[in-house]
Amino acid sequence: LGVVLLLFGIGLELPIERVRRLWRRALAAGGLQVLITLGCVASAAMILGIATRPAWVLGALVAMSSTALVMRLLSARGELETPQGQLSVGILLFQDLCIVPFLLAIPLLAPKADGDSALLPLAIGRALLALALLSVVARFGLPRLLDAAARTRSRELFTLLSFLVVLGSAVAAESLGLTLAVGAFIGGLALNATPYAHQLFADLVSLRGVLLGIFFTAVGMLLDLGTAAESLGGVAAYVAGVVVLKAGVVTIVVGVVLRQGLRVGLLTGLALAQTGEFSFVLAEAASGAELLDPALRQIFIAGSVITLGATPFLMQIAPALATRLAAVRGRGRRDDETTPPRDVIIVGFGLAGQNVARVLRSRDLTYAAVEANPRTVQRAAARGEPVAYGDATQRTVLERLGVTRARMAVVAISDPIATREVVTVMRRIAPQLEIVARTHFVVEIDALEAAGATAVVAEEFESTLELVAQTLRRFGVSEAAISRFSAGMREEGYELLRAPAAVILDPWLSELLEEVATEWVEVPDSFREATTLLELDVRARTGVTVVAIQCEGATTASPPPEQPVRPGDRLLVVGAPESVEALRSLLDGA
Repeated sequence: LGVVLLLFGIGLELPIERVRRLWRRALAAGGLQVLITLGCVASAAMILGIATRPAWVLGALVAMSSTALVMRLLSARGELETPQGQLSVGILLFQDLCIVPFLLAIPLLAPKADGDSALLPLAIGRALLALALLSVVARFGLPRLLDAAARTRSRELFTLLSFLVVLGSAVAAESLGLTLAVGAFIGGLALNATPYAHQLFADLVSLRGVLLGIFFTAVGMLLDLGTAAESLGGVAAYVAGVVVLKAGVVTIVVGVVLRQGLRVGLLTGLALAQTGEFSFVLAEAASGAELLDPALRQIFIAGSVITLGATPFLMQIAPALATRLAAVRGRGRRDDETTPPRDVIIVGFGLAGQNVARVLRSRDLTYAAVEANPRTVQRAAARGEPVAYGDATQRTVLERLGVTRARMAVVAISDPIATREVVTVMRRIAPQLEIVARTHFVVEIDALEAAGATAVVAEEFESTLELVAQTLRRFGVSEAAISRFSAGMREEGYELLRAPAAVILDPWLSELLEEVATEWVEVPDSFREATTLLELDVRARTGVTVVAIQCEGATTASPPPEQPVRPGDRLLVVGAPESVEALRSLLDGA
């Protein structure tokens, strides 16, 4: 039931927009990974004496990875939006979709189907017809049923019906010759685009978590430690084979075929080097169809549990391992002194990097950039941008880019671990270099500063500062005071924002919002014509001093009392925020 709800939830929340954005890479990377893994494992199994059909089943079991575990780990490490995170999500999504044809193939591969081998095309056609029938009924019948329940305005009835929809689609699929999991997935997919998808997910997500916990508990109960101990060599071979094969296949596919580089390939490969929850579902279906003997099944269960437990540790050592391999690969190369020196080195040429480059061009400052996405590099090169393809965590790449002769570097990549490594390498080879690094998360600031970053821009804090600034503007605080306040926050390293909520605002920061400052005030169109400064008596009535007037592009400093004030003019005034606000009120109502 836990997996049935998991598959229903995957169909229900299938990220259509993300699929559209990543479908080419997901299809290429996921398709190649599944096919190569399936073929390699099946071939190795047949060489070891396992029968053909069980060998193909074993290949399908190994080809799947754990969506629940990997997604949770990527989210906890802040890597969902990194290149390896997006590629992992794409491959996992493809694998999840593959469970449907894999489950459909189990009855066709069963030994009991041997006598009907001539009718194999008929069996496939019957399965496809059942799939189409279930999809049509789910697409047009379930939304009407949920609509009728929603019209009753009974929350309990809708929740109960949500659960029955999952079980009903699963049971209907099984009665048509499919499987429970396939039916649940089709039901969720059919309801994905309906207005009820969000409420369905909210009603079922907590129940899914509980039942998934029961599911993994049941997996542990399936493990026979005695049988696994007797087959210790087979379990060890399974674990080593799965980790090495899957990590190697994904690394090659991502790094070579998709040209994402060794680092991204290895990080993605080690994240997916395990068997997943759907592998257990497939194994139970295969055992029921007599495609897995008890000994092989126990080797699979024991090895899979070990690979799942090893995944967090593999993901933890992956960055260091990728750095070492990159260093070995780049050993023996030396800096290309023919590269002209640049003012700024930009690491990462996404939106942030391109905007930095745009500003540098406007100031006639030279720059060179390095980017790990080959498509971005191709588009930038077509525009004449000095952007090179490469992995910036490698010392050789940075040296050839000219980092040792640059004035400063800007690190604008989305991977927090890679950002830290880039800063570390830069500081090691260029001790005098000014390094400005961007990070998404608060916890990375201290680590980046310890690694050698001159300044760290934390997106989480910057968004908070902008939220504070927008709030203060609504209460009439001047732009100058807000700018001083934000600058003070940054100079203190965002200490206040990092402090516990009970810590009060430092008095000197409060004073920044109260200090007298200069500010431009525009005269509104509603202001009457030909009024002079003397007639307005600005200082006596508001407390501000007018130090300049700008009229039609011409600026008059220290204007005389008889200076006229007209609509559209701009007054440069000195005063406290409340005095400036009083002047605005005076001009609005004059």
